[in-house]
Amino acid sequence: MQQATVAKRFTREVLEIDPAEAVAEISEAIRQQVLGRLHRRGAVVGLSGGIDSSVVAALCASALGRDKVLGLLMPERASASESSRLGREVAAALQIDVREEDIGPALEALGCYRRQTEAIRRVFPEYGAGWKSKLSLPPVAERERLNVFHLTVESPDHRLQRRRVSLDAYLELVAATNLKQRIRAVTLYHHAERRGFAVAGTPNRLEYDQGFFVKHGDGAADFKPIAHLYKTQVYALAAHLHIPDEVRRRPPTTDTYSMPQTQEEFYFALPYAQMDLCLWAFNHGVPAAEVAPEVELSPEQVERVYRDIASKRRSTRYLHERPLLVEEVSEV
Repeated sequence: MQQATVAKRFTREVLEIDPAEAVAEISEAIRQQVLGRLHRRGAVVGLSGGIDSSVVAALCASALGRDKVLGLLMPERASASESSRLGREVAAALQIDVREEDIGPALEALGCYRRQTEAIRRVFPEYGAGWKSKLSLPPVAERERLNVFHLTVESPDHRLQRRRVSLDAYLELVAATNLKQRIRAVTLYHHAERRGFAVAGTPNRLEYDQGFFVKHGDGAADFKPIAHLYKTQVYALAAHLHIPDEVRRRPPTTDTYSMPQTQEEFYFALPYAQMDLCLWAFNHGVPAAEVAPEVELSPEQVERVYRDIASKRRSTRYLHERPLLVEEVSEV
């Protein structure tokens, strides 16, 4: 665990920020990065109808002007119906341009859906047309456990089944599913290059730190203006920026698999408000016993969360790596 001196007793207040000050600071950074360092005229944001992309779009509009921001909706076969609707509502509230690109045909051509079905049939041979699925992890605080995924499927007559996924089937399913994020990245850069814009990334600190992104997919961006903010702080900015209430009330979702799925059950295995506090405490060397009453867990449960944080950092470190070179090449 990282060691640091904690100046005062740990409380939930450690995540409190001044929203107006944060917006001003981030807006200035966006202007310097996009206009100065990147020499781009504006920004493209992939709008998902979620809190992070909505806040990033609002920050870009604040920094660069509404006419210099494009919101891009990129639905596909498994996308929730409300994602595009909420994305359009955000764009309307911010008065930014919005376009929709259905990436389903591209995914079909690449075999994404076929490959997903083949992987799922290794666990559920009967899986086919009309079925739905999702991946999930057991809650991290319940007991000592490995990060072993389970696959849940729903038949056309709404029967649910859940089984542990073998490593081979898991890797095959994830590789197929990650095509969605990579096609979205290709689409974002296409529209950015047409306009001389930069691509804005939308990960918050929890996602960025814990590797909750696809390399060269939603991890691909020219700048990431909220990667230093905990999810709790992103919600605080959303209220200050007047993001529509329905978006602010919507639970964080993956919107990747055909069954409804929260980020908690898919990856973090703990609600974001607790994860934020545990991550802050881990980063600042706060003992588990001091954190436990604030997050309503036992010290043993907090220790398990700490171990999970460290484990995810190790296993996803490669996502942050630049291409490796035999020799360093000086920049021109």
